[in-house]
Amino acid sequence: MDTIMEAVQLVENNQTEKAIKMLSNYLQKATDDEKYTIAELYLQWGFLQEARQLLEELLHQYPDENDIKISLADIFIEMEEDEPAITLLNEIDEGDPAYIQALIQLADLYQAQGLFEVSEQKLLNAKQLAPSEIIIDFALGELYFSIGEYLKAINYYERVKTKQNEVAHISIDDRLGESFAAAGEYEKALSYFKEDGNENADKLFKHGVTAFQAERNDIAIKAWEHVLEVDDDYHTVYYQLAKAYEGEGMIEEAFKTAKKGIERDAYNKELYFIAGSIAHQLGQNEESENFVRESIALDPDYKEAVLFLIELFKQNDNYEEITELVGEIKNTGADDPLYDWELARAFNEIELFEDALKCYREAYNSLNQDSDFLKEYGYFLTEEGRIKDAIPIFESYVSLQPLDEDAEAYLNRLKQTSELD
Repeated sequence: MDTIMEAVQLVENNQTEKAIKMLSNYLQKATDDEKYTIAELYLQWGFLQEARQLLEELLHQYPDENDIKISLADIFIEMEEDEPAITLLNEIDEGDPAYIQALIQLADLYQAQGLFEVSEQKLLNAKQLAPSEIIIDFALGELYFSIGEYLKAINYYERVKTKQNEVAHISIDDRLGESFAAAGEYEKALSYFKEDGNENADKLFKHGVTAFQAERNDIAIKAWEHVLEVDDDYHTVYYQLAKAYEGEGMIEEAFKTAKKGIERDAYNKELYFIAGSIAHQLGQNEESENFVRESIALDPDYKEAVLFLIELFKQNDNYEEITELVGEIKNTGADDPLYDWELARAFNEIELFEDALKCYREAYNSLNQDSDFLKEYGYFLTEEGRIKDAIPIFESYVSLQPLDEDAEAYLNRLKQTSELD
């Protein structure tokens, strides 16, 4: 044992290679108990293959020794060999002191394989045998958290919280905050995200998201500003912070933040879009168009940006621009019935009525239950003298909007006119 202690001392003095060589030489005369101790040290120091070889030899000699099975299962798990680990752990009998630990390890393995019900069963079994064991409550919380059953997760995290604030370097406050937020209880979630001098950008970002969802933009802004103080390359925060500034009416700050974000992340379509949207609010329409065009260049089917740019063109009566834009988008393979509708409107405005008719017909295939579209399409057909085509369109509209008496009266007049022809 003196040799083993000497080896431990060598490792503590950063002489690991010398320690391993010493233990390797010593193994020839070591007792079985000492071999087990050396295997545990190998495992602790990360020499998994050496530990595995020793433990497999010992298990061959002592096939009923469950401590060896637990240690060997740990190695199999570390080496991502789940099946032999499961086989070993399932061999441990219920009456053995190692049984609860085996259940916890099995639950973890089954969870990793996506067998959540089996994992839950193992943990609930362990909970029955050791109802006050905090690590089981934590494991149940983690399981339910991972599969989105947040209310159940909260129940077990709160049990852990009564006895300790952290397990395996995981903050229980963080888990409770995230669970309450995911369950839609944003105000409760906020109480677990504390500004305690924390410098963890991920935690600060989540704090901001929770505050934003709770409509506490002031807290969100503070948290996200802090994120950028900690890490100004945290790309995700720029868009969120710009939105929060915009929500508070801090338009200039929102614009500056969006542009800074673009400098850091030149391929983020959402940053270009929000920059364009805010530029429009500031009356900078040319810059607004440029930013939104960039967002569409990154994603031609970015529907929100496409429709925004169409509205911008409408405000300036640039209907040819609409036809060019939508035509380019459709050429990329992106398609949406709203694009056809907007294209029909634009062609109508520039008096290309046949093209407009073609686009209205295309949009009708998908929008035949949209009352606003049907009403507009019906009037267009009427203006084009296509009364017989307009009548069934208005009939569909009136069936969707039976309280629109003006449209019903108009439909009746169309029918009368049609009968006279």
